[in-house]
Amino acid sequence: MKILVVTAAIIENNGKFLIAQRKKGSHQGMKWEFPGGKVEQGEDPEACLIREIKEELDINVEVGDIFKVVSHIYEDRQVILLCYLCSLKGGQPSCIDCQDWKWADPEEMMGYEFAPADIPVVRKLLGQ
Repeated sequence: MKILVVTAAIIENNGKFLIAQRKKGSHQGMKWEFPGGKVEQGEDPEACLIREIKEELDINVEVGDIFKVVSHIYEDRQVILLCYLCSLKGGQPSCIDCQDWKWADPEEMMGYEFAPADIPVVRKLLGQ
């Protein structure tokens, strides 16, 4: 089984958090997630997150502390998800490499279908 190290940004703005919808046809397509992506060989996780957020949403972030680490096993892979608190440094989100994006508060997130690895992050934001 393949093991992937993936980063995710927990970006807060006025009590809401940035969530993104995965592209149709991708792994977990059309499900919602905290944006980020796979760490490339030799890449620092924080640098990965900055790169991925720019590529997916065309915004700049500053990476802060780890918020949550999740290990989730899908059918064909294990994902180690490193979730970092981030602050928006510049830009307005655009759908560059995602289906859609939204600012949502944790209670609203319960109405979205999240990728399974992201559900523990939603629960933590809800204080569960």
